Amino acid sequence: MFQALESTVQGMMVLDAEHRIVWISEGYKRFLPALGFGGENEFIGRRVEDVVPNTLLPQVIDSGQPILIDLLTNKAGSFLVSRLPLRNDAGEVIGAVGLVLLDHPEATMQPLMAKLSQLQQQLSEARRQLADQHGRSSRRPKHTIASFVGSSPAAMEVKRQARRVALSDATVLLLGETGTGKELLAHAIHAASRRADKPLVSVNIAAVPDTLLEAEFFGVAPGAYTGADRKGRDGKFKLADGGTLFLDEIGDMPLALQSKLLRVLQEQELEPLGSNTVVQVDVRVIAATSRDLAAMVAAGQFRADLYYRLSVVPIQVPALRERVQDIEVLVDALGEDIAQRSRLPHKLLSPCALHWLAAQPWPGNIRELRNALEQVSLMSDEMELTAPCFARHVGGLRPAAEIATRSGALGSAQSPAFSAAQSPADDVAEGAAPPAPESEALRPLPELIERVERAAIGQALRLSAGNRMAAARLLQISRASLYERLARWPELG
Repeated sequence: MFQALESTVQGMMVLDAEHRIVWISEGYKRFLPALGFGGENEFIGRRVEDVVPNTLLPQVIDSGQPILIDLLTNKAGSFLVSRLPLRNDAGEVIGAVGLVLLDHPEATMQPLMAKLSQLQQQLSEARRQLADQHGRSSRRPKHTIASFVGSSPAAMEVKRQARRVALSDATVLLLGETGTGKELLAHAIHAASRRADKPLVSVNIAAVPDTLLEAEFFGVAPGAYTGADRKGRDGKFKLADGGTLFLDEIGDMPLALQSKLLRVLQEQELEPLGSNTVVQVDVRVIAATSRDLAAMVAAGQFRADLYYRLSVVPIQVPALRERVQDIEVLVDALGEDIAQRSRLPHKLLSPCALHWLAAQPWPGNIRELRNALEQVSLMSDEMELTAPCFARHVGGLRPAAEIATRSGALGSAQSPAFSAAQSPADDVAEGAAPPAPESEALRPLPELIERVERAAIGQALRLSAGNRMAAARLLQISRASLYERLARWPELG
């Protein structure tokens, strides 16, 4: 059979199961000089991947699957080849045979090679476009309105306002303390607007030197000043054309630049630095600040006309202490993100830890809460984080003794099941599991704890009419903890 194949094809080689070349045909020997070999003695016995660049014969041996037609290109030229596995009587792969069907197919198969060249050009163009799109992906919104976690009245009102304002192109002013989620809301409003497929460009005004702000906003004409780019440079307004420009910390903008920003907002046109050409732009502006702009206007530190132009739709983002009800769901969401980023298991929080966190003032709001969770998650070995874990690893939080004085107010804001969960012995007394008489032998502690847990979960589910999320909130445990216990006691659910 080999003799028949050898007389039909341009060249032929045989490999063993270890990818070593054991035989080559007379026709294949003419390719050896181009591959860098003086004779077959230097070639035979070598592993094929070491001597024939780009070969796929090892893949054929390892997979047992043939490659009937392929185009092989290396320093010896271009070849139309076929690769077939060799099997013994038991069907086991013992090697492979490689056939050179045509050498220099670009001459004899010109239409096919032209098609291949065209496909390669299209692939290169597609890769270039993907690279450009990847460069623009940093200007896409990273959050939606659903990303603003919370179901408290304050959080729901913010989300309602964000959905409503996203339907228009009105300028939005986000007001609130640092760390409350103003930037997240800006992304969410853009993502829900008709401009969602256009760029979202963010500028932190406090992070840009005053001398560079004008060039940063409006761009620079070619050769506008010594050291300027000869090709010029687009400003943030031009980059955001058709989309949204998010101006963070707008209260830090110098007075001299405020009048120029006001003109762009009113006329939707600008002049790059060093240019006499007016450039039209279509930009929706969302601004944010943690400062009291109204007080700054009264003190002459912020232009009144710009303030009124920016605050067409003001949205007040609540501080974390104003939405304490959201602490548990925020901790769940932040914990999952921390675990994913750190590649560590998701750690749960005990009821006492949630109670302790809810009593903190959180001047840094959600950003400070995330910082505390991340510190404790990384520094603690426990899989269930407790209040002492936070006290050990996080500074600046209120001590437990001070929080105890506030527990009455916090407990009164909860459902009666909260107090029941805090003193599960009362649940037992109410009939869920009667206490043992003194004469009865003392039961093992794990068994007693299990009876108390079952009683508390049963009562919480009854009070919440079977709503598991509400039951977990009443018990001050995470949803994951509740589901884990219900899996052990399915009769409760």
